[in-house]
Amino acid sequence: MTNLQESLRREFLRTNRSGAYSSSTLVDCNTRKYHGLLVVPVPELDDENHVLLSSLDCTVIQHGAEFNLGLHKYQGNNFSPNGHKYIREFDATKVPTTTYRVGGVILKKEVIFQHYEDRILIRYTLDDAHSATTLRFRPFLAFRSVRQFTHENSTASREYTEVENGIKTCMYAGYPDLYMQFSKKNQFVFQPDWYRGIEYPKEQERGYASNEDLYVPGYFELPIKKGESIIFSASTSPIKATAMKKLFDEEVEERVPRDNFYHCLVTAAHQFHRKDKNHDRYLLAGYPWFKVRARDTFIALPGLTLAIDEIDYFEKVMKTAERDLRAFMEEKPLSGKIYEIEQPDVPLWAVWAMQQYAKEVGRDKCYEMYGKLLQDIVRFIMDGKHPNLRLDDNGLLYSNGRDKAVTWMNSTANGKPVVPRSGYIVEFNALWYNALKFCALMASEKGDMEWAANIEALAAKVKESFVETFVNEYGYLLDYVDGTMIDWSVRPNMIFAVSLDYSPLNQQQMKSVVDICTRELLTPKGLRSLSPKSGGYNPIYVGPQTQRDYAYHQGTAWPWLGGFYMEACLKLYKRSRLSFVERQMVGYEDEMDYHAIGTISELFDGNPPFHGRGAMSFAMNVAEILRTLKLMEKYSYQK
Repeated sequence: MTNLQESLRREFLRTNRSGAYSSSTLVDCNTRKYHGLLVVPVPELDDENHVLLSSLDCTVIQHGAEFNLGLHKYQGNNFSPNGHKYIREFDATKVPTTTYRVGGVILKKEVIFQHYEDRILIRYTLDDAHSATTLRFRPFLAFRSVRQFTHENSTASREYTEVENGIKTCMYAGYPDLYMQFSKKNQFVFQPDWYRGIEYPKEQERGYASNEDLYVPGYFELPIKKGESIIFSASTSPIKATAMKKLFDEEVEERVPRDNFYHCLVTAAHQFHRKDKNHDRYLLAGYPWFKVRARDTFIALPGLTLAIDEIDYFEKVMKTAERDLRAFMEEKPLSGKIYEIEQPDVPLWAVWAMQQYAKEVGRDKCYEMYGKLLQDIVRFIMDGKHPNLRLDDNGLLYSNGRDKAVTWMNSTANGKPVVPRSGYIVEFNALWYNALKFCALMASEKGDMEWAANIEALAAKVKESFVETFVNEYGYLLDYVDGTMIDWSVRPNMIFAVSLDYSPLNQQQMKSVVDICTRELLTPKGLRSLSPKSGGYNPIYVGPQTQRDYAYHQGTAWPWLGGFYMEACLKLYKRSRLSFVERQMVGYEDEMDYHAIGTISELFDGNPPFHGRGAMSFAMNVAEILRTLKLMEKYSYQK
């Protein structure tokens, strides 16, 4: 913890279920513009999150001597006030807890984010002290979007109002009031000032502007006795001082301890949950900057719910997603809360998600819940109603991705896709074949023989055309084919043609695909997005935005793709590959102590040492690791 080279690379993330969060490094030094103690959505302004309270510096005072436990990075690589040197221990098992030692003073800090409320609670406990001790708290305010910076200005309001054991303040019109309160009486000293030139190294690395000024309205001061606990609350709504202790204890009780790999992943899975004011349920694609995206929702949904036996949450999210999917298919106004629902593979991934549900609860229940939706999706595609998904005479689906990215490989540069995947796209058509076979089975079991026969006949045509179009003499699958434009790059998208329940490939072709993925794409952090032997291989995701855009899908490794690779291995080789899959899982278990503690980064460098990059927590990655653990359990019981 006292080694900043190590501790500044490790981040924590606490969330509620409204999209709000609290995040920083383990030593409470913000290194991203997205970091903050209280970061909340402000729907009245826009659909971004906003940093209200950036940080809270605590100072221990004894005999008139002050020891500031805070830490900020300023321009010129200057760190101040170096409070990390007092840290003796950090424990994130249940509630992230930091223990400070200042001479004879031992102070424990526990931080928790309230479920379903935009409220951060911090409990300070004086475990030991040999003389009278006072604590001083200095709040650093930002009141700005996570995508922007704030700087010293005369517009910011300095006004504040005293509330029970604290104050409320609001720097700019349109923002909610920020309530800062304590569980015991204290003195607030109004001493307004701007702390200038605070710097965020993660933004520097990414080629962005990286410094800002933060406003400090003054400080709170209160005495604390040995053995005493006091609680600080920061929120957009007031709280009764007498309610803080009970609320803190209740929130602690609800937490799943991060005492093993699985529990870390379950906790991470819950962080993607989002409930709005209408009680609709969503899955965020990741933290800190992702919103709710349709493709991510359907890919992540089985792993984040079914794999941890939370079937009810699958149904709640699916109910919300179905409403938007139907609105899109019926050309009705969209809610605007689920982004990218118009992407051509979204309905295909929706079918796949419902197929996983059927495996968990049985096909009868699945038909009862989603039979009509499944049929409507297939008809929607067959009738050519999707604006960018054409069913050709050969049974394959054609999508135009030359000018606009239409697949998960969606990075763009100069307004054009970096990887312009267009035409017959390999995973689209693997998903299409799988969807037809699954829906035909469901229809035949329910006695709808005519419909079942129609889509079975189409599936047979798809199978034949798929092999003719994608299988090449080198034993792998072409990534996409658009007339005379054929992409020979070795990419991971072919793995879906093996991992899905229904594959258009024969056993030998499937084994060949898995072998090439193993030799050229497999890393300890998932599958590479491009083989090192293919042109344009760019495995290190660093540098300015444009440089990173060109590397995003050109060799970086993605754990969620690794999940489908593991499924393909287990499908082909059954229990004989279990120990191999277990070894792969160890590569992810190490991640629980690095980058964002207890979760999985968005992507990893494709070359050793496979550094985690991008967003600190990514839903599809967490989901597919959880689904792989569930698959391992299933195969370990099979003979």
